[in-house]
Amino acid sequence: MPSDHGSNRRPSHLFYQSRLRRPAVDRAEGIYLWDQDGRRQIDGSSGAMVVNIGHSNPYVLDAMRRQMEKVTFAYRLHFENDAAEDLAARTAALMPPGLERIFFVSGGSEAVESCLKLARQYALATGQGGRWKVISRFPSYHGSTLGALAVTGYDALTQPFAPMMREMPKIAAPTAYLDRDGLSMPERGRRYADLLEAEILAQGPDSVLAFIMEPIGGASTGALVAPDSYYPRIREICDRYKIILIYDEVMSGAGRTGKFLGAEHWPASPDLVALSKGFASGYCPLGAMAAPDWMVQPVLDAGGFQHGHTYAGNPLACAAGLAVLDEIAAHDLVGNAARMGAILKSRLEGLKARFPFIGDVRGKGLLLAAEFVADVETMAPLPKELNAYQRVVDLAYERGLIIYSRRTRGGVEGDHFLVCPPMIITEAQIDEIMEILVATLDALAAELHLPVNG
Repeated sequence: MPSDHGSNRRPSHLFYQSRLRRPAVDRAEGIYLWDQDGRRQIDGSSGAMVVNIGHSNPYVLDAMRRQMEKVTFAYRLHFENDAAEDLAARTAALMPPGLERIFFVSGGSEAVESCLKLARQYALATGQGGRWKVISRFPSYHGSTLGALAVTGYDALTQPFAPMMREMPKIAAPTAYLDRDGLSMPERGRRYADLLEAEILAQGPDSVLAFIMEPIGGASTGALVAPDSYYPRIREICDRYKIILIYDEVMSGAGRTGKFLGAEHWPASPDLVALSKGFASGYCPLGAMAAPDWMVQPVLDAGGFQHGHTYAGNPLACAAGLAVLDEIAAHDLVGNAARMGAILKSRLEGLKARFPFIGDVRGKGLLLAAEFVADVETMAPLPKELNAYQRVVDLAYERGLIIYSRRTRGGVEGDHFLVCPPMIITEAQIDEIMEILVATLDALAAELHLPVNG
């Protein structure tokens, strides 16, 4: 299928990132989507790691219909609504202890912005007005709005807008899999965490407000998981300097990694959590910030949280979110993500024997990625001119599989692809994915003259 498929259709008035056109979608069910010509695609990336419970879930659709028959919009300054109240209580119960206050938004960028603004207003409300710097990691991705971009470490997305924003300090992401330094993984984890303390001291501890990180990386780092020693050391450093620790769980939350939050894989909890994507599984735009009462109360006492969005607490979106949480619990989809994720990761690891240009497979649960390299020993990336990250997506799409890709090393090179199917996936469906993926990688190797064994 050519990349401009659909050019015979009427001209489109829409535009997004590029001129690429794909077929028009007709319907979706479970892990599959069909275009208007009847051709089926396996949704091997859950959209953009969104559709955690699969497409067209009848329970969720019925809950949305019932809410639509009552009310679809009620502005939060005029009314409370039961769907929002119920979802807030349910969400708070799923958070780490102490994160009992919920602020609803429409998406991931809004959730991250809300965390940054609450942290700043808490500092002002408690006499710490000198704290405003938010340290983040490079590479990283935290959203597309200017505030979220300021803490994003991804040159292709941030550089065009650099004059328009106040870029925040960065430390290196814990890419320990690339290191050839003779250290153990626990030692590497502590070394990467100690970069935070060094940056706090360099910036001046009294000027640093927060540290934001993805507990399990998203597209910018290809499902990066730090050594286990990293997480408690980060928590310890934040406590030492009274820094607010923010976890961006937009992609890793809502069960995708085999825990409801990625944070739950380690004994170190954040102070603020940003949620979206799988939180409503794509049925409605929905996200949330989870915050502790000790942070919210001083802000409200000082005149209120000076921030908000029109669709915050929208009853239809919250009804969808509630139904999604019901389905996750009723069918143990978090457990299924852990079980199927282990099988899928093992199958992806197995590809390294046949395709020596796969240098690393990583992630947790059903947030998994494989990185291409030119040399497994040095982990040197493939030449960026090959555009392997885009070609693997196109070749998979031609064969009926949707996967997701980016470049790991600052967005400039380091091709990787993510395989992140819905949490309802079965082992038989993993077999379907792998069959197409092997054919895709064979085609990629032939096209780019990459080595294949056997």
